[in-house]
Amino acid sequence: MLVSSIPVAYALARFRFRGRNLAFFVVIATMTLPPQVVAMPIYLVWARADLSDTLWPLILPTLLGDAYSTFLLRQFLLTIPRDYTEAARVDGCSEFTTLIRVVLPMARPAIAAVALFQFFYCWNDYYGPLLYASVNEDNWTLSLGLASFKALHSVQWNLTMAATLLVMAPVLIVFFFAQRAFIEGVTLTGVTG
Repeated sequence: MLVSSIPVAYALARFRFRGRNLAFFVVIATMTLPPQVVAMPIYLVWARADLSDTLWPLILPTLLGDAYSTFLLRQFLLTIPRDYTEAARVDGCSEFTTLIRVVLPMARPAIAAVALFQFFYCWNDYYGPLLYASVNEDNWTLSLGLASFKALHSVQWNLTMAATLLVMAPVLIVFFFAQRAFIEGVTLTGVTG
């Protein structure tokens, strides 16, 4: 998701081209559209591709990025002074090299935040796996498995809470490590928005 969202956000933040505002408006408009509105047409697309009972409908859309990540990255990239990118161009860097060597190190806090948000969204997603992978138990995500476990052991709260803690543990660990990287990135870049 980051590999596809970062170039789009960079283009929307730095390039001047016809239709740039319209493209940004489309990004904003897709953020306001709830996923339940487009669930049926998207499900039909996956069903016609014979992928409806697999994990591919959950994996493939994240490869194309999402509007929220693009929006957050674009807003952060607008705060990076143009002097840095212009100096890189004067030194002979291409746009891609400028993005990789100049902009990405400065955008580390935003990238860490977007990666953290995307991880939490994918980890906690219940609606997508329920819609696409609920038929085959081999394709269940932890959220579906936890809901099924809770239904089986609804009276035994000790087992339900133990399973919930096991599902939450990786999220807590990632959060604490990512929080540290986020704060380090803000202090190292020197960009104060």
